[in-house]
Amino acid sequence: MKRDFLSFKDWNRDDLDSIFKRAIELKNMQRKGVVYHPLTGKALAMIFEKSSTRTRVSFEVGMFQLGGHAIFMSPRETQIGRGEPVKDTARVLSRYVNGIMIRTFSQEVVEELAGYATVPVINGLTDLLHPCQIMADLLTVIEKMGTYEGLKMAWIGDGNNMANSWIEAAGKLGFDLTLACPKGYTPDPLILGDAHKITTGKIRLTSDPFEAAKDGDVINTDVWASMGQEDEKKQRQVAFKGYQVNTELMKVAQKDAIVLHCLPAHRGEEITEEVIEGPNSMVWDQAENRLHVQKAIMEKLMGGNK
Repeated sequence: MKRDFLSFKDWNRDDLDSIFKRAIELKNMQRKGVVYHPLTGKALAMIFEKSSTRTRVSFEVGMFQLGGHAIFMSPRETQIGRGEPVKDTARVLSRYVNGIMIRTFSQEVVEELAGYATVPVINGLTDLLHPCQIMADLLTVIEKMGTYEGLKMAWIGDGNNMANSWIEAAGKLGFDLTLACPKGYTPDPLILGDAHKITTGKIRLTSDPFEAAKDGDVINTDVWASMGQEDEKKQRQVAFKGYQVNTELMKVAQKDAIVLHCLPAHRGEEITEEVIEGPNSMVWDQAENRLHVQKAIMEKLMGGNK
C-alpha cells in the first residue's frame, strides 16, 4: 500500500524519528563520498505552481544523488495550467513516474492529487502547510541540540503554513511550542485544536514575542508577507512591528539558542542582519538539511532499500 507525505497527521512519532535518523545517515554517506543509488530507474514528477529555489533544487539534486531522475513541471508547460482536472493529472502521471512532489496553493489540490494517484505524493508546500521544511528544521535542531525532546520552541511572526506545520509537529512529537502572532494573523484554529488533543507537550499562543522567546531553545521566524500576499505588504509591516528577531529578543532566549529561518529572508524586517549572520544562526545548515531529509522521505516512499 502506497504512503504519502502530505502533513504530519498521517505519520506517527516512530516514522518521523526513523526519517530523521536515516537523513543523518544519508548526509554522512554523502560527505564521505559514498555512492548510493536505491532509486535507480525511478522518476519523480515535480509540479510547481509556485516559484521555488530550495524546494526545486533540493528535490532535484536529491533524486540525482539517489540514482533517480526528477522532472520539472510548471503550469506554463503542462496541461495543468490549461485546466486539466487534478484527478486526470494524478492518474496519468501515475502511469509514468514513481512519485509526485507538488508545490502549490491549495492543500485540497494536494489531497485530491494523492487521492487519485497510485504513486506516493509529497507536499512540497501549500498555503496551509509546509511539512518538508519543518522536517529539515527539526533535523537541524536534532543535530545542534541532540534532540527535540524537552526543548522550548518559539515561533515569532505570521501564523502561516510554517506555523501550522510546526503546530502539527509539536502535536505529534510532544515538544513545547509557543507562537507569538499579531491579532488577525494567528495560525489555523482547526490545526491548533487538533494538536492540543494529541500532544504530550504544551502549545501556547500569545501576542507577545518576548514571552514566546523567553528561555527559548529554538527561535524561528519567516517573512511577514508570503508569496501571493505582496499587496498586503504595507499593512503587514504595520501589524508585525515589534515581531522582529533581533538582538534584544535574543537576550531573553537561552544563551545557546539557535535561530532558524526557512528563507528567503527580508533582512531588516522579520530578522536583522546581525542575527541571521550571527553565531546563533543555523539558517544555512537548515537550508542544506532540506536535501538530506527529503532524500530520506523519498527513499522511504519510493521503494528504495536501506
